Amino acid sequence: MSMEIELNRIAKRSAYTIGRLTIDGEYFCDTLEPTWRNIGEGKPGEKIAGKTAIPEGRYPVVITKSPKFGKWLPLLLNVPMFSGIRIHAGNTAADTQGCILVGENKEKGKVIDSRATLQRLIKRMTEREEGEAMWITVK
Repeated sequence: MSMEIELNRIAKRSAYTIGRLTIDGEYFCDTLEPTWRNIGEGKPGEKIAGKTAIPEGRYPVVITKSPKFGKWLPLLLNVPMFSGIRIHAGNTAADTQGCILVGENKEKGKVIDSRATLQRLIKRMTEREEGEAMWITVK
């Protein structure tokens, strides 16, 4: 068995990307990422450092201590053209350089209650059965 996380991008705007995160098929929270630019293998988009959402795909997720944040945070592995992609707290596109912010999208272009949402997410991730893999599919 594995924990299956899915991120469906529902609003691709010029300055940010809003999504919906589900865990094992159930809605969990909203997400905020930088601008989606359709980059990846054979794609026409151009990556702009710190201002581009990661390519669509399926990635393994682990929880490791972030050197930048000094906290244990989810880390996406094997993301093409990116490194250090984490799921963390933040409110606007200025708070992410490619990472996925979690919270509630109750204000245009933002997520709120991000710290509490992140704590709930990490709790859910760490409660899975020992040895159970975690995957995220980004669409």
